[in-house]
Formats: sequence, structure tokens, C-alpha cells
Amino acid sequence: MKLTVFSPDAMKSHEADFNVPTFEGNRGLQAVKEVVVAHRANARLGTHSTKTRGEVRGGGKKPWNQKGTGRARAGSIRSPIWVGGGVVFGPKPRDYSKKINGKVKTLAFSRALFDRAVAGDIAVIEAVAPAQPKTKVMGQVIDRVAPIGHVLVVDDNFSPEAARAARNLDRVTLQEATKLNTLDLCTFTKIVMSAKALEKVIARATGGQS
Repeated sequence: MKLTVFSPDAMKSHEADFNVPTFEGNRGLQAVKEVVVAHRANARLGTHSTKTRGEVRGGGKKPWNQKGTGRARAGSIRSPIWVGGGVVFGPKPRDYSKKINGKVKTLAFSRALFDRAVAGDIAVIEAVAPAQPKTKVMGQVIDRVAPIGHVLVVDDNFSPEAARAARNLDRVTLQEATKLNTLDLCTFTKIVMSAKALEKVIARATGGQS
């Protein structure tokens, strides 16, 4: 598959062939959905909690007599229909995590990589190494490769200079090739990978762990 390869300053570009895994039809789409849902579910803390009427403090005494007051019958000020009362069927702490089979993860990772490559959303840069370790210079390089949207920059190992130059760019996120996942591939508007990073990503997509 042909992808656009940019020079480190993104002033020049050419096309090159890469062994991105290919798919036909809908194969792998369900796996992508399952893995994305699992990633988002696993990020949930599940610490939400409300109190039932039995857990809210107070309310042990009947507010007023059952009869003779002209008011509606009430047994507790912590009834769910009272302000400050308990909550009926409210959320309780729970575990949202989902387990996904390793082969499904690999299939989803490969399919997501293929879809983004076919859509032209993946660009390759020879090296993530701005001429000067400055945010302005890094921003100019990114703007040439991806003028709009949120950009994910993937490298094998980021140099301290490159990381420092990119950390203040609002629309840019850095990720190492070994930590790239299916959710990353599906989330960002444009994905910019260094040549070394793409080699590792393709190796993972063709049989490695994702």
C-alpha cells in the first residue's frame, strides 16, 4: 500500500510502498467495535454511588401522625419522594472492565490500521526531529502534514527535544509505537508516524500483540 512520506521538515514528500495488512469486506469491523468499547469501558472508574433510603442519615421518626393533620401520610423524611431522601435504583460502585481475546485485539488493530491508511489518514515522516527544539518549529511541521484536526504523532522513541517541542501544541498528542492501540487509531483526525514507528506498528498488526 502506498503512503505519503514527508521529510523531517515536511517540505518535501514522496510516495512509498508499505506492507500494511489488507482486508476485504467487513472482516474485522466487529472486532474493532468490541475493542474500542472495551478500551472506553476499562477507562471508567466505576466509583459513582448514591444512597438508598436505608443509608441516608435520619428519618427514624415518623414526621407527623398518620391521621388528623390533613396532610399526606408519611413514614420517614428520607423517603425517595422527599427532598434529601434516598435514591431508588441509583448507581452503585461497579466494575465496567471488559476482557478481550488477544487474537481479537490483533485483528481489530490490523483492521483499524488498514481503514485509516485506505482513507489517507496516515502520513509517514522520515523522522520526528524538528530542525530546532522549539514549539513553533514543531507546529510548522505538523501544520504542513496535517493542517486541521487533532493529530497523533507516533514514534519509536521520542527524543527529549521533540517531546518538549510538541507538548504545548493543543491539537497534537504523542504516542510511542509500542503503546499505540486500536482506540488511538480510531480517534484522531490524522496520524503521523515516523518510518521506524510504522515498521513496528506493521509488525504488531501482522502478528504481534496489540
